[in-house]
Amino acid sequence: MAAEDPIPRTVEWRDGAVRLIDQRELPGRLQFLDCRTVDGLCEAISSLAVRGAPALGAAGAYGVALACRLDADAAGDGGRAASAATVARAAAEAADRLIATRPTAVNLAWGARRVLVAAEAAAAGAAAGAAGGGGAEAVARAALEEAERLAEQDVADNRALGRHGAVLVPDGAQVLTHCNAGALACVGYGTALGVIRAAAEAGKMPRVWVDETRPVLQGARLTAWELDRLGIAATLVADVMAGSLMASGDVDLVVVGADRVAANGDVANKIGTYSLAVLAAHHGVPFYVAAPTSTIDLATPTGAAIPVEERSPDEVRRVGGASLAPAGVPALNRAFDVTPAGLVTAIVTELGLARPPYDKSLRRLVEAAPHRLPLRPEPRPE
Repeated sequence: MAAEDPIPRTVEWRDGAVRLIDQRELPGRLQFLDCRTVDGLCEAISSLAVRGAPALGAAGAYGVALACRLDADAAGDGGRAASAATVARAAAEAADRLIATRPTAVNLAWGARRVLVAAEAAAAGAAAGAAGGGGAEAVARAALEEAERLAEQDVADNRALGRHGAVLVPDGAQVLTHCNAGALACVGYGTALGVIRAAAEAGKMPRVWVDETRPVLQGARLTAWELDRLGIAATLVADVMAGSLMASGDVDLVVVGADRVAANGDVANKIGTYSLAVLAAHHGVPFYVAAPTSTIDLATPTGAAIPVEERSPDEVRRVGGASLAPAGVPALNRAFDVTPAGLVTAIVTELGLARPPYDKSLRRLVEAAPHRLPLRPEPRPE
């Protein structure tokens, strides 16, 4: 029997709800949040109870399945006639609302749309078969089955990604990572931390520098928590120490995750990633991005076309309940930046490594995974 993972699944379906690890509570306590409405899930996404591109993909998928389940149940309770078409419309409305919560992470749209396609296909099948009252239930069932497949695929893909990336990690390497791209950013296992975890499982004994990751401190709160649970040697550092560590020869490679990878290899990730890439290039340190193929958006030609979310200035002005700046001082809070492809040594995916020229290597990888396409289905008829 396989040993239990020290980090529970970040997103799952439990008793008719979307269950999340509430990451706002970490590292103080491990607490779960059950979202029983689409509104509740949207709020959880917006407030960072769940975050990280692959985790958002699963949350979006389960959110659409939740909308289908709720609509089918409401129909079955006698409020109106059960209809596959009405359940599919509820799925489409939920997908639009979920996608709007976090515009940068492409996985959110990918997950929501993947389940929406399954729901609409089930509705079309019910209509063709004149399924009558059973159609609504069939759509809800198909939506949840697709969401569950996506979640299982996420964990398997991340383990494969980790194995591909582990070969890039020398024995005893000192690895710098930014933000949180571990199990908490996925359904399970992790992307950038999946590479580090796989290297540790292979006996390479990596040591990790964990950027605190201002302003929300995902590195300090989440990545340090994960690595501690995994028993992987890690040291927390201020973001501004990265250049000094590289200059003193204390960083062998940088591994980060991604929220969206454009077709040309430009990478959107947590704010501060671009600065790390510039420092790594100056010091001759390899800079790797770990991202599943679902994060590669071939419909976005370059990083200039990636929407960059701006969050509340209070995240910069405050930590917890403490003010860091005088009242009324303006603050700018871009949640992400875009690292040009020319600064990226390689992109690690579950299907292998992409290297320059990225416009060719990324397309080959995505086309080898046809079940992940299309990211943007044809517009639905009015």
